[in-house]
Amino acid sequence: MTNTPEETKHASWIEQITQLLFRKPQNKEQLLIILREAQKRNLVDTDTLAMIESVIQFSEMKVRDIMIPRNQMVTVSVDADVPTLFQIVQTSGHSRFPVIGEHRDEVIGILHAKNLIAYRDSEKFTIHDILKPVTFIPESKRLDILLKEFRLNRNHMAIVVDEYGSVSGFVTIEDLIEQIVGDIEDEFDIDEDAYIKKHSDDQYILKAHMPIEDFNEYFSVDFPDEEFDTISGMILKKLGYVPKKGEKIQLDNFVFKIISADNRRVKLLQLKVKPNPPEHVASK
Repeated sequence: MTNTPEETKHASWIEQITQLLFRKPQNKEQLLIILREAQKRNLVDTDTLAMIESVIQFSEMKVRDIMIPRNQMVTVSVDADVPTLFQIVQTSGHSRFPVIGEHRDEVIGILHAKNLIAYRDSEKFTIHDILKPVTFIPESKRLDILLKEFRLNRNHMAIVVDEYGSVSGFVTIEDLIEQIVGDIEDEFDIDEDAYIKKHSDDQYILKAHMPIEDFNEYFSVDFPDEEFDTISGMILKKLGYVPKKGEKIQLDNFVFKIISADNRRVKLLQLKVKPNPPEHVASK
């Protein structure tokens, strides 16, 4: 009895699934092809496929790929008094803070905001009484390994250092989980190796950590990059705070709208380029 084309196709699919279950795919690409085929056949929904792909990518990513850079760290001084600490907590909205000594590279511990409550009216407060140990990790540490360490040690934050031992940023367990779960709508997706996605001649989507140098080259402009390296840094400097989703800011003829942000950083931006104003023509 001869199989119909549809039955042959179905048998081919079953054979691929069998290979997936009982024999390792030869490479990651083969695995993803099978999973995407499963999604097309409604055996795996889109969200599940996206999460699986994120997990596969997650194991190849390094801390440097997702860390909050040093210039966006909200820190507290070891000498800060209770009113100052409460003000920082209320203004930032964060729950954990690196505590620094005389300079920003001297991180001596982590302050949990909840531990401050008992000292609101204390006159004999010393921050050392409630400091938690600080964990230092290199920029090159793999995310999957760090997630295991976070879970094993019940830790939620680590300070990232470069090859010279200088603080380059920090990362939290929430940042790691977000890489798997994701929070960006599909229509805003940008290729992994790109910073910007063009929708029209005046509408773009761009990653907030796009280097100013690349932005300047793309749009033939000359935004300064002496104080900060990224578009996010430029926006934070201009505003003086971390903007929320939906907020807009105009720099020259560029209007940036925040698409995605948390209480620590801006992640994704929608850009509208306004036409340059016509040159003034003097009346005769």
